[in-house]
Amino acid sequence: MPSAIDAAAAPGAQGFLNTKGQQMRHSTRGMVDPFIVMDVMEAARQAEAAGRNIIHMEVGQPGTGAPAVARAKLAAELDDPLGYTVGLGLPALRARIARHYGEWYDVDLDPTRVVVTSGASGAFLLAFSALFDNEERVGLGTPCYPSYRQILKAVGLTAVDIPTTFADRFQPQPACVDQNDLAGLIVASPANPTGTMLSKDELAALSEACTDKGAALVSDEIYHGIGYDRRAVSALEVTDDAYVVNSFSKYFSMTGWRVGWMIVPSDHVRIVERLAQNMFICAPHAAQRLALHAMDCTQELEENCAVYATNRAMMIAGLQAAGLTKFAPPDGAFYVYADVSDHTDDALQFSKDILAEAGVAVTPGLDFDPVRGGVWLRFSYARSTADISEGLQRLATFMAKRAA
Repeated sequence: MPSAIDAAAAPGAQGFLNTKGQQMRHSTRGMVDPFIVMDVMEAARQAEAAGRNIIHMEVGQPGTGAPAVARAKLAAELDDPLGYTVGLGLPALRARIARHYGEWYDVDLDPTRVVVTSGASGAFLLAFSALFDNEERVGLGTPCYPSYRQILKAVGLTAVDIPTTFADRFQPQPACVDQNDLAGLIVASPANPTGTMLSKDELAALSEACTDKGAALVSDEIYHGIGYDRRAVSALEVTDDAYVVNSFSKYFSMTGWRVGWMIVPSDHVRIVERLAQNMFICAPHAAQRLALHAMDCTQELEENCAVYATNRAMMIAGLQAAGLTKFAPPDGAFYVYADVSDHTDDALQFSKDILAEAGVAVTPGLDFDPVRGGVWLRFSYARSTADISEGLQRLATFMAKRAA
């Protein structure tokens, strides 16, 4: 029986049959590629259901839950009815997010520019719908978060892959905007899958290139707060003309609550509000309340980040000891993206072998770069330090056996 990872590599369905055995119509926009990491998660779940112990290095999900103090406050509030909020989000949460930009970036942000969304995924759908017309070209510096490409396709836009280089720490360069005739550019800092960050000067140069071209800049900042040697720079520090996307999933450890936010230019607020009202009505009310409380749980959240820092050092040393030495050390987030071309020309099969033989789930690079990702793997160190230690020991054993 094919595994979930096998299914990820299979071509898309060619058609659907109705109850009379006739081909049922479907849109080409709906024929997006699978999110391979989710298929890896399912393969790992199947292995666990069969009784195996699996170490999860595949998914970018914190091993911790939402902050305890925030959860306690929400529980105490649940006698109050939950219902629809206004489309842009709870006013108190929008104001708290605006204050966050002053605290972290010294940016004076008008709360009316804040849009609370159903996760960062909802923010991207709103952003792409608000900014671009059908078939316009939007640039992605590959490797990148795979759902950018699939959401763009689903809303009738053209994703333009822009190969980045190790020398540029896998970040796009300003010239790419004009060279590729882009209507928009998505940047991520810290990036998924590489964990690399843009400096303030680099982000300013990309912003200027977009302005010169008349292109929109969309800045994915969902890993802000998870940094090591330096803090991440927000696009709002260099321009007011960007769409900035963030989420409560990573630093705030609220993946399952599905709530994020977006900062948009003042004259775009009503455009986005109308879209949000019709697409989502609002983000989940309980999640918005929890998010408001979580923003004041700094001590617990910083303790989580200290674990990521420990895991990062362990991951860098452990991968190198196992013979996986080709990667750019991450500046932020909780990933290492490693070139495994010295060991395989098929990272998808390699990831299946690691899961089957070592009991470690990792993500093949084809998720992030459909052209060059066949010889790359992403390793997440978001789980507990004990899990990361055990996973690295298993990887070292696996690699030693492969080399024997």
